Amino acid sequence: MFRSEEMVLCQLFVQPEAAYVSMYELGEAGIAQFRDLNPHVNDFQRRYVTEVRRCSEMERKLRYVTGELPEPPPPPKPSPRVLTPREINILEERIDYIESEIQEITKNAQNLKTDYLALIELKILIEKTQTFFQDHSAHRKISASVQIYNNEGAIGHLGFIAGVVATPRVPSFERMLWRISHGNIFFKQAQIEEPLKDPVTGHELQKTVFVVFFHGEQIKLRVKKVCHGFQATPYPCPATYKEQQEMLAGIETRIKDLEMVLEQTENHRRLVLTNIARDISTWMVVVRKEKAIYHTLNMFSMDIVKKCLIAECWVPRQDLHILQTALDNGVKASGSPIPSFLHYVPTRETPPTFNRTNKFTQGFQTLIDSYGIASYREVNPALYTIITFPFLFAVMFGDMGHGIIMTAFAAILVIFEKKFSKNKTDNEIWNIFFGGRYIILLMGIFSIYTGLIYNDMFSKSLNIFGSSWRNVYDLHTLNSTSNFDLDPKVAYTGTPYPMGLDPAWQFAGNNIIFLNSFKMKLSIIFGVLHMAFGVTLSVVNFNFFRRPEMILLQYIPQVLFLLLLFWYLCILMFMKWVMYSANATDSALGTSCAPSVLIIFINMMLLKGSNIKEPCKAYMYDGQETIQNFFLAIAFLCIPVMLFGKPVYQLMVARKNKRYQQGVESGEAAEEGHGDGFGELMIVQGIHTIEYVLGCVSHTASYLRLWALSLAHAQLSAVLWQRLLKMGLGAGSYTNAIVLYVIFAVWAFFTLAILVLMEGLSAFLHTLRLHWVEFMSKFYDGQGYAFFPFSFSAILENDDEDVKDKPNPNGGPPE
Repeated sequence: MFRSEEMVLCQLFVQPEAAYVSMYELGEAGIAQFRDLNPHVNDFQRRYVTEVRRCSEMERKLRYVTGELPEPPPPPKPSPRVLTPREINILEERIDYIESEIQEITKNAQNLKTDYLALIELKILIEKTQTFFQDHSAHRKISASVQIYNNEGAIGHLGFIAGVVATPRVPSFERMLWRISHGNIFFKQAQIEEPLKDPVTGHELQKTVFVVFFHGEQIKLRVKKVCHGFQATPYPCPATYKEQQEMLAGIETRIKDLEMVLEQTENHRRLVLTNIARDISTWMVVVRKEKAIYHTLNMFSMDIVKKCLIAECWVPRQDLHILQTALDNGVKASGSPIPSFLHYVPTRETPPTFNRTNKFTQGFQTLIDSYGIASYREVNPALYTIITFPFLFAVMFGDMGHGIIMTAFAAILVIFEKKFSKNKTDNEIWNIFFGGRYIILLMGIFSIYTGLIYNDMFSKSLNIFGSSWRNVYDLHTLNSTSNFDLDPKVAYTGTPYPMGLDPAWQFAGNNIIFLNSFKMKLSIIFGVLHMAFGVTLSVVNFNFFRRPEMILLQYIPQVLFLLLLFWYLCILMFMKWVMYSANATDSALGTSCAPSVLIIFINMMLLKGSNIKEPCKAYMYDGQETIQNFFLAIAFLCIPVMLFGKPVYQLMVARKNKRYQQGVESGEAAEEGHGDGFGELMIVQGIHTIEYVLGCVSHTASYLRLWALSLAHAQLSAVLWQRLLKMGLGAGSYTNAIVLYVIFAVWAFFTLAILVLMEGLSAFLHTLRLHWVEFMSKFYDGQGYAFFPFSFSAILENDDEDVKDKPNPNGGPPE
C-alpha cells in the first residue's frame, strides 16, 4: 500500500472464436481495464449488439420470474467452467419456456380469481337484496310492483338493476342517478363488511351492494350508462325469494368447485416456481456474465485484413502472466491454430491508480479515496492512516468503558463477518458500519489504551497501582469539604504513577485546570509531529519522480518553517514540564515562576521582550532571546525561497532548453498543468506559499480539537454519572433497588446513544478532517483516477445493489 501498482498499457490481438473464453477468464480474475476503441460508433452498430440484446432479454425474463417467486431464491452455485454457445442456447430456450409457462399459469389463475370474485359478489348481492325485497312495512308496495313487472312484463310498473360498486364511489354514483332520472328512482345500498381481493394486484377492495328501482325503459338505459361510467358491475338478480334461494344454492356449488380448482392451480404454480428457484440465481449470474463479456467485446476494434479483434487495456505489471494465461486458454478452448498476441504499448498517458487491498485495509483505503484518488504512483496515505486515524480518534474519545463497548461491537462484526456478508441488505447505516468494521475495531482498541492513559472509565478512575499522593487533611476537614486541591508541595510523594494519570485527580478540585493544560499541550505536540511527518513524505515523492531540486526549493524551507516555529513551541512545553517544580530549591524555578509558553511564543513572533518580576527570570534558559530571533529570521527567509524558488528554477530550465521564447514550459511545468508564462507560475506558487504559511498556523490550532473533544467527552460522561446514575446509589432499601434498576437503564441508553454513537461519530468526523486537510495537504496531490477492471464480482455486486443504475460491464462508472 505504500505506492500504487505499476500499470502497463497492453495491446491484444485475439481471434474472434477465442475471445469469449479469454474474456471469461479475465472477468473472473478482474485484472484488466479495457479501453473503448470505438468511441464514435453507436451502440446499435457494434459487432456484438445482437448478443447483448439477447442477454438483456434473458435478464428481463429472469427478473420477471424472480418477481413471481414467493420468497427470495437461494444464492447462486459456483460456476466450475464457462458455458459453451450450445449450452447458452439451451438455457435461452429453457428461460423462454419458463416465462411462457409462468405467464400462462398466472393468466389462468387471474381469470379463475376474476370468476371467483364475480361469484362471491353475486352471492353477497343476493343475500343483501333479500332484505330489499321483504314484503312488509314500507317495502310492501315496491315488492308487489317489482313482482308484477318481472313476472307479467306489464308496462308501467317498477323495474330494477342490482350490482356492486366501489364504496368510495357510492355518493357520487347515487347523485348522478338522481340527476339523470330527475329524482324518479329508488336507491338502496348495503356495504360489504369483509374486504374482497383484487384478482390482479391482490389488494383489498371495499365494495357496496346496490339496487336501483326505476320506471320506464329510457331511465333503464340511462342507469346502465351510469353504471358503466362508474365501473359498477351489474348482476342478474331474481325478484322472488324462491328464485333467489335457487340461484344462491347454485352459486355456492360453483364457488366450492372454483375454490378447489384455484387451490390446485396455486399448488401447481407453487411447485413450478419452487423447482425454478433452485437455479434461477445461477442462471442470472450466467446471463449477466455473458452480457458483460459481449459488452466488453464491443469495445474491441476489428481488423478486417487479419480477421482478428484488437483490444487495449491497463493491467498491473504483476498480473501480466494472468493475462497471457487467459489468452492461451482461449486459444486452446477454441482449437484455433493461430495464437493470441500480447504487446506492450509505450505511452505518456497517465495510467489509472490501483492500490491492492484486502478486507482489513479496504476500509482505510476507502477513507482516502473519498477525498481524492491518488495520483499515479504517489505515496499512499492509507498505509499510515491505519495507525494514525484510530490513534487520533482515541485521543478525543479516550474512555476505557466506551472503548470496550466499541471494541465488542466491532469484534462481533469481524468474528461473524462471513455470515453477515452473505445477508445482503439495503440498510445504508448497517452497510457503513459493516464496511468499516476493522476501522471501528482499531478505534475501540486505541480508545481503551488512551482511556487507560487518561485513567477514565465511565468517568471514574481505576486505582491499580496505588496513588502517589498522600492525605494531608484531618477527619473533620474531610467530612466538611467536598473538593480538595492537590498541592504537589505538601501532598505529592515524589514517585510518579506508573502509567497514566494518578487516580487522586478524580477527587481534586483543580483536576480540570490540570487536565486542560495537559491535553492542550499534548494535542499541539501530536499535531506538529503529524504535520511534520506529512511534509517529510513529500521527499519520497520528489525522489521517486526524479525531482531532487524540489527537496531544496520546497521541502527544506517548508520543514524549517514548521520546525523552527512550532516544534520550538513544543520544545518549550517539554522544558517547562522538566525545569519547573513545586519542590525546586531555586525560587526562580518554582511553580509560581513557570512561564506561559503561549505568551513566550507570541512575544517571539512580535519581537517583544518579557516583563517578569523578581525572583522569576525573563527567559527559561540563557541565550533564549538570541536563539528565538535566529529561528524567526531563518523561518522568514524560508518564505521567499518557497515563493520564488520553483518558478525561477523552471524559468532557468526553460531558457536552457530554448523553449521559453515560444511560450512552451519545461516538461516538468507542463506535467503539473500550471499553464504558460512566468507570471502564471508566480501566481500559482504564491497561492501555495500563502496557503502553507497560513496553514501552519491554522492547522496547528486545528489540532486543538483533540483537546476540546476529549474534554467534552469526559465532562458529558461525568454529568451522566453525577446527575443520573449517582441518584440511584442511595440507601439500601428494596424500593431504591427498583429505582436504581430504572435509572441504570436510562444511564445505559444515554451512554450508548450519546457518548458512544453521537460522540463517536463526532470524533470520527474530526479525525477525518485532520487527515484530509491538516495531514494530506502537505504531500498528497490526489489528481488520479481509479482503476476499474473488467471484473464479474464487481459487476454482480453493483447489479444487486441497484438494478436501475446499470454499471458499465467493465466495472467502470454507470453508463
